[in-house]
Amino acid sequence: MKTTRLALTLTLGALLAPSPTLAGGGATATRPAPTATFKNPVLDENFPDPHILKVGNTYHAYATNSANANVPHAVSRDLVRWEVGGDAMPTLPGWAKGGRTWAPEVARFGQRYVLYFTAWHEESGRQCIGAATSTAPAGPFKPAPGDPLVCQLDEGGSIDASAFRDVDGKNYLLWKNDGNCCNQATNLYLQPLDATGLRLTGKASTLIQNFALWEGNVIEAPTLHRAGGVYYLLYSAGPFDSDLYAVGYATAPRITGPYRKAPENPILVSKGAVAGPGHQTVVTDGAGRTWLAYHAWTAGKIGDAVGYRSMYLDRVTFGGGKVRVNGPTLTPQARPTP
Repeated sequence: MKTTRLALTLTLGALLAPSPTLAGGGATATRPAPTATFKNPVLDENFPDPHILKVGNTYHAYATNSANANVPHAVSRDLVRWEVGGDAMPTLPGWAKGGRTWAPEVARFGQRYVLYFTAWHEESGRQCIGAATSTAPAGPFKPAPGDPLVCQLDEGGSIDASAFRDVDGKNYLLWKNDGNCCNQATNLYLQPLDATGLRLTGKASTLIQNFALWEGNVIEAPTLHRAGGVYYLLYSAGPFDSDLYAVGYATAPRITGPYRKAPENPILVSKGAVAGPGHQTVVTDGAGRTWLAYHAWTAGKIGDAVGYRSMYLDRVTFGGGKVRVNGPTLTPQARPTP
């Protein structure tokens, strides 16, 4: 793991460092152009439940906790070459204890960034959702005071928060109740957020529930994307620590639904050496093309005791009420436009 991270850091540093001037001539040396293609995984180390936020010319990625960080953070200029940094949220809120800080996502509200995260609720032993703020996308994020933002203890807890800003400027939070922890159904919820991103308003809407055979006893990781007047709700389902984990989607004409699951689900499944792809996030490159970032195990090395979840990147398109993912891939494909 340390060798992989060092190699990534040295590669990125070499590519981004200023070119030296030629001795005596004052001319700038030519920097080698990046190749026109890339191959997955784009971050070949443990980086589960990834979320990517673009700020200016930099992409920021956040992941579920590691041994060294509550919220691992990485940066890239092109979505392909990543440099892993430090802990974006080094301090947990008073209601949480360490060890199960999951699925962070960051959104911008004015001049401030809000990080939504799942953490271990010490009093109940369940998982609950909190929020933290920073003036910079890399953090450090400071947890909001008080109780968790969402904590459905009677439904098993709450996890996998994801923020969405609609075309009218209204903000929403999506999440999943953790019912699969205790033999309950799992639902994906949506509720309006205020202008600060730190307070829920209005009433929560239930969007979809697990009932399809491929979903098993859990649906999770909601990602909402709007294109052509259609709301596309992507989600992951199945046991995360298996090759059955996969991605599906549902569509609706209005943000609150009703949502209809796609008959072709799941649309991203295990293939070859790529096992259990899921916990997706949608990111747009400099040319306006949409990409799906997600994690996956390596076949034959599934589970934290024997393997890790790397970050992958593949093209995704939205149109006519359909989502199409070109993945999972391990072969060369055209690079994103920075």
